[in-house]
Amino acid sequence: MSDSFERYRCQIALPGFGTSSQERLANARVLIVGMGGLGCPTAQYLTSSGVGTIGIADDDIVSLSNLHRQILYTPEDIGLFKVEVAAKKLQRQNPSVSVIPYRIRISSSNVTDLISEFDLIIEGTDNFETKCLLNDACVLAGKPLVYGAIYQHEGQVSIWNVLQKDGTYSPNYRDVFPDAEESQVPNCREGGVIPTLAGIVGNMQANEAIKYLTHSEDILAGKLWMMNVLNGRTQIIKLKKTSVRIIDLPQTVPVITLEQWKQDQDDFEIIDVRSELEHSQFNIGGRNIPLDELHHHVHLISAISKSILIYCQSGKRSGEAVKKIKEAFPKKKVFSLKGGISKIQL
Repeated sequence: MSDSFERYRCQIALPGFGTSSQERLANARVLIVGMGGLGCPTAQYLTSSGVGTIGIADDDIVSLSNLHRQILYTPEDIGLFKVEVAAKKLQRQNPSVSVIPYRIRISSSNVTDLISEFDLIIEGTDNFETKCLLNDACVLAGKPLVYGAIYQHEGQVSIWNVLQKDGTYSPNYRDVFPDAEESQVPNCREGGVIPTLAGIVGNMQANEAIKYLTHSEDILAGKLWMMNVLNGRTQIIKLKKTSVRIIDLPQTVPVITLEQWKQDQDDFEIIDVRSELEHSQFNIGGRNIPLDELHHHVHLISAISKSILIYCQSGKRSGEAVKKIKEAFPKKKVFSLKGGISKIQL
């Protein structure tokens, strides 16, 4: 272990760490879901610290607007799949670590099998649907989940669902944010984010993972760490469990990419659920039915015989529209345009 000892000398030298903690890291299997602003620094530091097996799951490609905060990628990577680029770079960073890329969108149909292979799950996603899905899957499987979130100048970190000495589990995402799926908080593209915040929160997630894997007692289970980088303030609040019971996984919204739609666009009826002003400024065709007016057009939607593609700016409103339509018409084939039209808007 001479080469490994030299590489990890500084962390092994920490009081209470030693070679035993390094061996725990080497034997650990960690899954990171989302290779964006949070997933990139998390993956880089877990790779450099010697976590033995790291899975990275994402189905997105690198775009120009990612580069200000997702600093694992370069302009040459634009248009390539994030997990494929990241896996190669992380493997070069530390050849002794096994990096496994999963070029998939996490859904209710694949999440259970995916997380079963790992000891610890880390989520770096930017939508509430996936956060809830991962949380529920981890609760049902008894897996710990490292949570991270960023918005504008504020960030949060915690670790959910940790098995306690008394046999109970620490609070999970739904204990703290029971109405998360109804939240209207914009994502980074819509609401903005200072790039340094992504690095800070991603590193805090990596730090929490290392603490958990090396059996540190002072982890953020039952606590929520919060930071505002605009004024530099941090705080930790204690959390309580609620009576919320998770008995099944939430159904995920079916999506298709713009490229997939273009190949078979004659088979689709498309609906823009943005405002009339947004539609007039830029659109890719179809009817304009704003999300909050959707319930007034039930008869129109019921008469559509083709598959339906819903789009908006980022995919958030279209996802909500798909849920509403599927609730009213369970047998209709309805899809949300992945990522919305923000990436193609001129």
